[in-house]
Amino acid sequence: MNNQLAFIDYIVCILYFLFVAFYGVWIYKRKKKKATDTKDFFLAEGSLTWWAIGASIIASNISAEQFIGMSGDGFFAGIAVAMYEWMGALALIIVAVWFIPVYLKNKIYTMPQFLQTRYNATVALIMSIFWLFLYVFVNLTSILYLGALAINGLLGGQYFHTVMIGLAIFALIITLGGMKVIGYTDVIQVTVLVLGGLATTYMALTMTSEKFGLGTSVVAGFKVLLREAPDHFHMIFKKPALNAPQEQINKYLILPGITMYFAGVWINNLNYFGCNQYITQRALGADLHTARTGIFFAGFLKMMMPVIVMLPGIVAYVLYKNGHLPQLVNGKDGAYSAILTFLPNGLRGLSIAALTAAIVASLAGKSNSISTIFTLDIYKK
Repeated sequence: MNNQLAFIDYIVCILYFLFVAFYGVWIYKRKKKKATDTKDFFLAEGSLTWWAIGASIIASNISAEQFIGMSGDGFFAGIAVAMYEWMGALALIIVAVWFIPVYLKNKIYTMPQFLQTRYNATVALIMSIFWLFLYVFVNLTSILYLGALAINGLLGGQYFHTVMIGLAIFALIITLGGMKVIGYTDVIQVTVLVLGGLATTYMALTMTSEKFGLGTSVVAGFKVLLREAPDHFHMIFKKPALNAPQEQINKYLILPGITMYFAGVWINNLNYFGCNQYITQRALGADLHTARTGIFFAGFLKMMMPVIVMLPGIVAYVLYKNGHLPQLVNGKDGAYSAILTFLPNGLRGLSIAALTAAIVASLAGKSNSISTIFTLDIYKK
């Protein structure tokens, strides 16, 4: 595999890294002048604005596995999988209205602390150990591995370990600044993520219209998607017959009918957004109004994610189906990377920076939550 980045792409990525690094150092030095304690380091008590809270929640939520996986699902199944994102936005509203007031009223700083308040110290300790194991050996490692895999593929496939070490070091540096640095650098990360994602979607749609001889129009490109892949815009999959093709059965297994809108997805989303340390932690150090507004803002950003992540996957499907995308490495999971190769120089670098931003933000956020649970729920006990 050849290196797919031009010189200007490297310049864009380097500028992104330098800007985030210098901004993080500036925030750290500015906040360091004030007296801080353990809770302030982990929760940034009273320091994060509503927009920083919202951006930080999304930065922790979106990472490489979602860029790759959701774009791949868009390629395979279509827009229906966006339901998980849009239902997540509704779950964030529920968390803001009913969960956060309870946490703030009882001065809850970690989820194990809430379990201790609700049940007892034994339950809290068991869940602390469980969450640490889950975050370290499942979440952290998968984000680092998949993120390095995605970026390494765009660099030619020969720098996997170098990329992995670089991502880990960059995330560690941000983590050492505490929640204040994480929260405010996440604003930059999410800004780059959204701008890079929207630019990628825009170019993907204009490229589609151009490939089909309709000029360079976003609207024309979207109409091509509707015409060439109408099944990819169904929000509900019907239950397939026993003798249905395996592909149709596999699509149904991703989203098994309308019952998913009223059943299991709510348990999953409320648990993830309402009882997950690295999500709720951003809001636990703020007052109720700021925390709620920040979570509402996160819900708004969550609504945008399918446009940024899934539409490029559908574009890849249409181009692949019509012979305009002859090679798709790693099957459907290579859909997003395949679209990036079509982007012009410079914009490709911005898209890589957006992918890197998602990876680094998630790594830093989860690392901070790991240290928070270990320090407050195990070490200090």
